[in-house]
Amino acid sequence: METGTRIYFDHAATTPLDREVFEKMRPYFTDVFGNADSLHSFGREGMRAVDESRDLIASLIGARPEEVYFTSGGTESDNWAILGAARAQRKKGKPKVLISAVEHHAAISAGERLEKEGIPVGRIPVNKEGRAEPETVRAMLTPEVGLVAVMAANNETGAVQPFRECARLAHENGSLFFTDAVQAAPYLRIDVEDWGADLLSFSAHKFYGPKGIGALYIRRGTGMERLISGGEQERGLRGGTVNVPSVVGLAAAYEKTLRDLDKNNAKIRALKMLFLKEFFAEIPEARINGGGESLPGILNLRLPGVDNAAFLFNMDLHGVALSAGSACAASSLKPSHVLTAMGLSEKEAGSSVRLSFGRDNTEEEIVRGAALAAEICKKIRG
Repeated sequence: METGTRIYFDHAATTPLDREVFEKMRPYFTDVFGNADSLHSFGREGMRAVDESRDLIASLIGARPEEVYFTSGGTESDNWAILGAARAQRKKGKPKVLISAVEHHAAISAGERLEKEGIPVGRIPVNKEGRAEPETVRAMLTPEVGLVAVMAANNETGAVQPFRECARLAHENGSLFFTDAVQAAPYLRIDVEDWGADLLSFSAHKFYGPKGIGALYIRRGTGMERLISGGEQERGLRGGTVNVPSVVGLAAAYEKTLRDLDKNNAKIRALKMLFLKEFFAEIPEARINGGGESLPGILNLRLPGVDNAAFLFNMDLHGVALSAGSACAASSLKPSHVLTAMGLSEKEAGSSVRLSFGRDNTEEEIVRGAALAAEICKKIRG
């Protein structure tokens, strides 16, 4: 996507709101404005839109409508899944939690919070490609484990995890399985039954929907404690006035994402390959962090001899936006926990950057961006 002369290569951080989606949201800001929990006609109009959106999302992921809970986004969904399920499982005599070492910061932080509450948390190590190997998960499972959390695909490297096999192993152990699908949802067709998920999170702004809205799938019968107290919204599990316009936007954006999924995946994958071709022709010593199956739009590159902060600053000065990793940790000077978990040194992690392409990027932007990236690498190295 280009804004003026600028180029946007940071779609894993967020995407622009689709105009068609915005038009579907617009009436719920002005005309259909009632509180969806009010009993009068204004409220009933809002609740009708919420119910229709919930029904649509459920049909798109293979769930029942009553299993879809709306949240403020991926961070809340991840926290609720881990904290809510772990606390409920502790009461059933299964207090331990396993979380992969490369999860999003929201999940990692939730695990740290559980440890402060006295709940033991094990970190599932990953291989050099950034994947939690099923045999590793199997070896860590004990009767005390109540929850296993392995994301569907990584937000920094794009590595697709063996989540189906991890889910099967968790269930064989009598454990719940949670997968963070926030980064996977724009590229993979979610099927909660096929995926084996008891809990699954996703967020609209990763697939051209509005910011500040997400969902958590909770399989029927799964014990959960509420995270946000207040009203009795979301079947008594999540308090707070329902954000009707954004709920409508979430459903509309995901429906459109799936409708155009194969076409956009092919285009975005081709753009990534074009960038690699152009960039590696000039900087052959660069390396791709990770390997194997990965999402079409995410590329994590290691640039030997190049400080990533200096690289990002110079790219931004020239109008090209990308990142070193998760936007949620962009202000931190610490090396990426994902890359260090994969075995990279702090120096190697400090020379790594993430590019994430989108459906509106053009070949001209890719060629121009790759040339600029190569030029800046050479400039920094002198």
